[in-house]
Amino acid sequence: MKEIEKIKFSIKKEMELFEGKFLKSMNSNVPLLNRITHYVVNRKGKQMRPMFVFLTAKMLTNGKINDKVYRAASVIELIHTATLVHDDVVDSSNMRRGFFSLNALWKNKIAVLVGDFLLSKGMLLCIDNDDFDLLKLISKSVKDMSQGELLQIEKARRLDIDEKIYFEIIRKKTASLISSCCALGASASGVSKDKINQLADFGEKIGIAFQLKDDLFDYGNKKIGKPIGIDLKEKKLTLPIIHVLNKSSKSKKRWLINCIKNHNNDKKVVKEVIEFVKESGGIDYTISKLKLFQKQALDSLNSFNDNQYKKSLSQLVNYVIEREY
Repeated sequence: MKEIEKIKFSIKKEMELFEGKFLKSMNSNVPLLNRITHYVVNRKGKQMRPMFVFLTAKMLTNGKINDKVYRAASVIELIHTATLVHDDVVDSSNMRRGFFSLNALWKNKIAVLVGDFLLSKGMLLCIDNDDFDLLKLISKSVKDMSQGELLQIEKARRLDIDEKIYFEIIRKKTASLISSCCALGASASGVSKDKINQLADFGEKIGIAFQLKDDLFDYGNKKIGKPIGIDLKEKKLTLPIIHVLNKSSKSKKRWLINCIKNHNNDKKVVKEVIEFVKESGGIDYTISKLKLFQKQALDSLNSFNDNQYKKSLSQLVNYVIEREY
C-alpha cells in the first residue's frame, strides 16, 4: 500500500463519499462543460487538500463530521481545480499530471471559461448553503493567490526578488490555499475562532514547506511530473538561487542574472546554473528552511488532543515534505 493510501485509511469512507459529492457539485446543463469536468475528475491528483479538510475536522471532533465538512472539502477542490486550469493557461502548459491540459485540448478561451465556472461553483456552494464563514475564508485565499501570482510575474520580469518578497509570494500563491483547507475544516466543525486561526497558521506553514519542496524538484536528478530546470526557464527566482545570489560576488551575480535573463532556454547554461546553485549551498539552505517550517507546523499540533486523526494529519505533513514527486 502506498504511503498516501495508508494516511487516507482513517478517512477512507469520507473520501469515497466526497468524490460523489464533488462530481455532483460540478454538474451543468451544458454538455461540453460536463464532458470537460468529467475529463478533469478522471485525472485527479492525490487529493491532499480535501484530506487536510477531513483530517483537521476529525481531529477536532474525534471522528464526528457533518455535511458542512463535505461542502468545505468540495469548495477547496473546486477552487484548487480552477486555479490549476488557469495556471496552465498563464504558463502556456500543455501537460498536467501526465495528461494533456484543458487548454491543450480545448484551447485557452474554453479553459479560462471552465476555470471561471469551477470558481463560481465553489462560491455558490457556500452561498446556497449559507456557509458564509467558509465563503469568507476561501475568498481571502483566492485574493491572495491572485496577488501572489501577479507579484511573481512582476518580479520575474525585473529579477529583483529578495528572500522576504519570495516568502510573501509563496505565502500567498501556494500556502494560502492549504491554510484555507485547515481553516475550513475547523470552521465547518464549529470550533472557536482561536482554533480556526491556529489551524490556518498550521496550514500556512505546511504550504510554505510544500512550495520549498517543489522548488527543490527544479534541481533534482529524477524524472518526475515537474521538468528539471523549468523554474529557471520561466525566469522564476526560487529560494535556492535567491540565497546564492545574496551571497555571491558581484561578477557571479551578474553572470547568474545574465544566464536567467538571456540564456534561460539554453539547456547547457541552465545545467551550469543548477550545478553552481548546488555547489554554493542553495539546496542545503532551502532544505534547512523546509525542515524549520515542517517542525513549526508539527509543533503547533501539540495543543490539540491526541487521536488517530491527529496522527494521520502529522503523517500527511511529513508526506508533503518528504514526497519524491
